[in-house]
Amino acid sequence: MSSTRIFFLLLIVLLPLLGQAQRSAPAPARPAPARPGAASKAPAKGAPIQLLTAGSLVGGDFNGAKIRKLLGNVSFQQEDTFLYCDSAYQYLDRNQVEAFSNVRVLQSDTMTITGDKGFYDGDKRTARMEGNVVMRDTRMTLTTPSLVYDLNRKTASYTETGHLTDPQNTLDSQQGFYDTNSKVFVFTNNVHLVTPDSELNNDLLRYNTISKIAYFDGPTRIKGKDGDLYAEGGNYNTITRVSNFQKNAKIDTPNYRLGGDKLVYDEVKQYGLATGHVSLISKKDNLTLRGDVGRYWRGLGRTKLYGGRPVVRNISEKDTLYMAADTLISMEARPGQTTTRTVLYAYPKVQIFRGNLQGICDSLTYDRQDSIIYLNRGPVLWQAKNQLTADSMQIRSKRGRIDEMRLYANAFAVDQDTLLNFNQTKGRNMMAYFRENKLRRVDVLGNAESIFYALDNDTATTGMNRVLSANMRMLFVDSKLNKITVLTNPEAKFFPPHELKPDDERLKGFQWRAKERPTRRQVLGKQFDDRPKKRPAPKKKAAPAAKRNPKAKTPPAKVPAKATPSKLPVPPKPVSSPAKPAAIALPPRQPATKPAPRP
Repeated sequence: MSSTRIFFLLLIVLLPLLGQAQRSAPAPARPAPARPGAASKAPAKGAPIQLLTAGSLVGGDFNGAKIRKLLGNVSFQQEDTFLYCDSAYQYLDRNQVEAFSNVRVLQSDTMTITGDKGFYDGDKRTARMEGNVVMRDTRMTLTTPSLVYDLNRKTASYTETGHLTDPQNTLDSQQGFYDTNSKVFVFTNNVHLVTPDSELNNDLLRYNTISKIAYFDGPTRIKGKDGDLYAEGGNYNTITRVSNFQKNAKIDTPNYRLGGDKLVYDEVKQYGLATGHVSLISKKDNLTLRGDVGRYWRGLGRTKLYGGRPVVRNISEKDTLYMAADTLISMEARPGQTTTRTVLYAYPKVQIFRGNLQGICDSLTYDRQDSIIYLNRGPVLWQAKNQLTADSMQIRSKRGRIDEMRLYANAFAVDQDTLLNFNQTKGRNMMAYFRENKLRRVDVLGNAESIFYALDNDTATTGMNRVLSANMRMLFVDSKLNKITVLTNPEAKFFPPHELKPDDERLKGFQWRAKERPTRRQVLGKQFDDRPKKRPAPKKKAAPAAKRNPKAKTPPAKVPAKATPSKLPVPPKPVSSPAKPAAIALPPRQPATKPAPRP
């Protein structure tokens, strides 16, 4: 057979096959026109989405796009991702799938997303789900109306509220972002976290589903069984129940409020550590403690403040008591107990300031339930011009005002009159009574001794009385010594001015310690610094230099005329200062010889 005949036979057999192959081959895509200044690199394309199963398939061109309509048990695969649904549109030219009804996206058998409708982009590797969306992995379940999932970055985001649950907690927010690699959620807007023992509310929260630690920034409130926590930054471990607050932190309970710049609180151990501008407020008795460092043991009902010279402020109806010391300890009732007394301890180097009453001592105990202050180890109290000392003291108050003082062992009272004489009284114990916060009476009990001066119209000393007795009473008017009454077995002696000797004018143990009297500013320190802040003085603008007129003539300088003696100013005569007003009315100069009847 000739070669020409064989060639024609091959054409008859191969032409139909070549035509069929040409028809089935897809047309080459037209390149999109390049934008001015755009990079010439074409966008990366993902692997083709492969159809695995479908009950039925209808293909064709719709509006110029090649689409497959798939019905019944539809499934696709792209690399490690599977897509299942009841029906779908597969866009062959765009490498996309639009899925409907019972849509499910599965990646690497670890993450599953379900919803009513889905759109899958094979090139961008993103899945957008809508309608009853549920996302699950090994640690949590998220439900939301819509969700966008990036399969390359393995991140999910939602903008229409979301509800997260894990074995211990639930969390709701308006918007959220989830990284399945780090297992970290970022929640924003109306965030609400509920744990077995507390609730957290804020507007920005990061939550690690592995460590179960919530990180927050901005105003955050945690409501617990034993009280509420507030802060503007920090973190909260939902497993260990340890809070680490970094800004403006507070613990709020029905009875108290503890706050500071930073606060670490362990709900299991019921222990907290606050640092920086620490304050403890007792709501029942208007008591405020401030310091630099605070430790709180809720199980013991104990709070300790130290650092920066902590201060106590107790506000009453018409007066405010301030106490400062190196360390303050407040004892409250323990949880579930009501019989524990509320007590405040202060030590060492205690300072007191209250109206016209000031004091110092080494240590102090304040029984807030009975309104009694116990001053220990060398206390000194000043009231107006009176000084009281003893080995220990008590200050008792009623209705927010000082009612009485009790001086135990080596009691000593000193009063300075208008001529700067020191009226002195000492004894074993003393009882001082007040009215309207003013000293009105002092009873000396045991081994009473007294020195007081007699004045003539408060301008001259006419003598000094020295009295010994078992007991004695001193009466005051406007906190100034007015009268001394000897009660038992008196021995009295009067010294005229010319017979006074320095040794006779001082009782044994006399000390005038006015220099140690604390001021309000010293007691308040930096903790209650209420002084107005100084404003920087405005800078004065330099006055412009006057322009000099070269044509103007400078007037000759005037020579001052010599002052005549008659015109010299006469210096004023010194004016003597008036006598000080009377401050204390004392008994007559004669010594008291008859004891007064016992009251």
